[in-house]
Amino acid sequence: MGRRARVTPADAGLPDGGASRRTPGLRSEEVAVLAGVCLSWYQWLEQGRNISVSPQVLDSVARVLRLTNAERRHLYVLAGLNPPLPEAEPDRQEDTHESLQRMIDARMPYPAHIMDQYYNTVLCNDAAATVLGMKPGITQNCLVDVFTDPMYRSRARSWKQNARTVVAQFRAACLASPDDEGFQAVATQLKEASPEFAELWERRDIEEAGQIRKEMDHLLLGLLFFESSTMRLPARPDLSIVLHTPLPEADTAGKLEWLASPQGRSGAMHPVAG
Repeated sequence: MGRRARVTPADAGLPDGGASRRTPGLRSEEVAVLAGVCLSWYQWLEQGRNISVSPQVLDSVARVLRLTNAERRHLYVLAGLNPPLPEAEPDRQEDTHESLQRMIDARMPYPAHIMDQYYNTVLCNDAAATVLGMKPGITQNCLVDVFTDPMYRSRARSWKQNARTVVAQFRAACLASPDDEGFQAVATQLKEASPEFAELWERRDIEEAGQIRKEMDHLLLGLLFFESSTMRLPARPDLSIVLHTPLPEADTAGKLEWLASPQGRSGAMHPVAG
């Protein structure tokens, strides 16, 4: 009821009724008509009664009441249904771009990047460019690069194990959004481009995104050992941050600090994949 009171008739495309209107926001019968449900059913929903409800009806109510994605998910919970997957608010997408760049830049000299749900790189810091071969300002697909970039293959000493893991994680993401054609497009592209991916894809292994140990042979730095952690961003559930934390082996942290120094930068005129 409180959310209904904050939606004006004008917001819903209705006449405001002028000064004679005493009800703040929308009346319950107006919400029912706009959502295409009967009045008694909608009143029972507001009262929290145990009623049968479908996701389609809840989405209609959420649309009329102009609920945010978080409020829409809460409405599902109140109705006793599993909430939909989190979504990014359209008006917050541009606002978070600069803040995300600042966040991964603060990870220097350690590699960090942001990718979307299809594993496309959205942002990266300088270390991700010089160590992982990412190209700032150019969209790259991390999963595609794992199987089709010969330089990445030649430098990734843990390629075989990690390839199995990332395919299983990508399949888990696909299954969580079965109607999303973006996942199928990436999988189709890779099945045509890489027999190794096609073989791993047919295994139908599933793993949740998490941590992966990576061993890399960098052209300038030599051996590097990382713990790669993938985490969903609460403010942008369509994006994930990937952090490469140096492990104690081979003085990986010291090598990264040198690469970020003026001396190291002068020796790294061109990005080299790790």
